[in-house]
Amino acid sequence: MSSARRGKNANNNTPISLASVPSPALTAQETTSTIQEHLVELHKLIKQVQEERDKGDHNLGNITKTHEKMQTEQKITPYYKTKLKTLYTNAMSDAENEAEVLWKALDTIKQVRNIQNEHRIQARLSGNFNESDGPRKTMRRGVLMTMLQQSALLLPLWVGKPGESPPPLCGAIAAENNYVAKKGDKVAARVRGSDGDENWILAEVDMFNVNTNKYEVEDIDEEGKERHLLSKRRVLPLPLMKTNPETNPEALFSKGTLVMALYPQTTCFYRAIVNAPPTGPQDEYLVLFEDTSYVDGYSPPLKVAQRYVVQVKETKRR
Repeated sequence: MSSARRGKNANNNTPISLASVPSPALTAQETTSTIQEHLVELHKLIKQVQEERDKGDHNLGNITKTHEKMQTEQKITPYYKTKLKTLYTNAMSDAENEAEVLWKALDTIKQVRNIQNEHRIQARLSGNFNESDGPRKTMRRGVLMTMLQQSALLLPLWVGKPGESPPPLCGAIAAENNYVAKKGDKVAARVRGSDGDENWILAEVDMFNVNTNKYEVEDIDEEGKERHLLSKRRVLPLPLMKTNPETNPEALFSKGTLVMALYPQTTCFYRAIVNAPPTGPQDEYLVLFEDTSYVDGYSPPLKVAQRYVVQVKETKRR
């Protein structure tokens, strides 16, 4: 394995999309207006969360005072039993109400992110994004690496309800077999380079042809900026959500697991062994990349974000 980016062949045959026609895109003004409406709603929800929390704190305070009175009097009367039962019932109701408002707030944030992502994709497909004069051509490599790091940090954290299991594409949970990545989604794509070698690169989905069951993806690296037509088995969707190691460690790759991870400061995925999984929601994996330049065949532990660590997919040998 080499830490440098390997070359890739260009694919100039652009297929005609046979997928369903997307809904009309919002204009920039409409997008801004829609996002502003969601932000106003989000502000109201945040205020409502605080109101529910204040109510809950008041009830919890009454519970504490009641327990202190019982300890002072050294007795548990029917009155105190009834009062505590009522207070605990109210406290549970307050907590449920607060959780419900928080879920609404999270859903609103998700809608804003989806609108922003859709607008970016539509701008790219319209005349507002020119392949020969677009931002990606002038983007310096350092800027691209920073954007990839920010994308990993901003990946939504999955918060489940009691007893709920993490869904597919949360952390290490693989996508379902019939899953189709959406336009604009980031994926790991196996492509053949100019030297004949096949590499897993970071790419963005342009379209999925439902008739041929193939993706058209674009290399995320502005130096390559190539399109590739690939079968589903050559495309691995990246996680859409992070998992919290403190609540759902089962949704993470465990120590010793063989994975594919994005090598730091590159846009290529390589085989690696998990040296240590994340310990907090914003923490990264520590992985050991397979590297014959080291005596033991592995690199020193390197940090890789949850977003860029996926299940290993073996390459068939001829």
